[in-house]
Amino acid sequence: MSLSKSWVTSANSADSDFPLNNLPYGVFSTDALDPRCGVAIGAMILDMQMAEDLNIIALGDEPLFDVPFWNEVMEQGPAVWAALRNRLTQLLSQGAREQKMVEQLLVPMADATLHMPLLVSEYTDFYSGRHHATNVGTMFRGAENALPPNWLHIPIGYNGRASSVVVSGTDIRRPWGQLKSPNHDAPAFLPSRRFDLELEMGAIVGMGSEDPITVDEADAAIFGYVLLNDWSARDIQAWEYQPLGPFQAKATATSISPWIVTKAALEPFRTPTPDREFELLEHLKDTGPMLYDIDLKVTLAPAGKEATQIAQTNFKEMYYSAAQQLAHHSTSGCPMNVGDLLGSGTISGPTKPERGSLLELSWGGKEPLTLDTGETRTFLEDGDTLTLQGAAHGEGYKIGFGLCTGTILPALTDPFKR
Repeated sequence: MSLSKSWVTSANSADSDFPLNNLPYGVFSTDALDPRCGVAIGAMILDMQMAEDLNIIALGDEPLFDVPFWNEVMEQGPAVWAALRNRLTQLLSQGAREQKMVEQLLVPMADATLHMPLLVSEYTDFYSGRHHATNVGTMFRGAENALPPNWLHIPIGYNGRASSVVVSGTDIRRPWGQLKSPNHDAPAFLPSRRFDLELEMGAIVGMGSEDPITVDEADAAIFGYVLLNDWSARDIQAWEYQPLGPFQAKATATSISPWIVTKAALEPFRTPTPDREFELLEHLKDTGPMLYDIDLKVTLAPAGKEATQIAQTNFKEMYYSAAQQLAHHSTSGCPMNVGDLLGSGTISGPTKPERGSLLELSWGGKEPLTLDTGETRTFLEDGDTLTLQGAAHGEGYKIGFGLCTGTILPALTDPFKR
């Protein structure tokens, strides 16, 4: 598919994350406007609340854009999702007869503050990147036992904290936790010394369910995708995770990009999952190409210094798709809610520059990573800014997600002092 032209000229640049082919959904405010839903188009944002108030966008009898989140739209289901995308495309395409009216509803993105695009109902994080799981397993169990016996049969995951999901640009405070090094007989309560990032994608559930759903039903239920950074305290994790897995190590924060890229925008970039070593059980089998060809990269900038690209990989490296993760999540009868967020798991490729975490890049801290500034990193230091970027590339355009950033703040001097 080639670039669709818009009368918003900045949307027609090959460098823009937000061409007419994309039209991602977010929430913004300005000095003059309270937080409200918006649609990114080039360097501008379409004010959806105003568009609905003026009846330029009309999707039903009740207003959908009188609230600063996209959950109300999600709840309407795929027919309304498609109708909205078609109407937006009509309004913003070259030659649109409503151009003069719509021009009045555009806000420069440079003047806007971006907010959480949805109310996150529940958050589940998976462990579905084979290269990441193999690397981590090799570090801790040896190459011959790198993958647990169940890994090639089910998407492994854990229930995280929706309350600590934050939008890009939110500072991340280094956490305190209980740590125990091999050289000590007892644990100590200290700030994390091995704080890390994880490069992930997040899938947003747009249709709820009460009963188990198929992979195809799960795919239809996904509203869109965001970039996701699963901040991880590796030293807290190492002490706490046996036998029940991650808990406080993952509860500090999870950052997401501010724009929800719809599944419809990503449709031309579908790609199959990797070849299976074992045939999946019937309810998890692939029913078509359900991953996406999305280039991803991570940069790290020390405080006040230039950024270094530390990783570059692709979403198609995942072993399980978001649809398979969602279908598996539902198999016990677990209700799924509109606004649920599913983290893909760390996305790493087969070579060292494609590793999506510092745990892998520094091989557990044994091989420090050298930045362009000459500094080295094994794990994150105070003042470091991490930035995730992602885009699917078409003919003369790209479908981008914007930035997913976070800066590490020092740990509190005394976490219990008020």
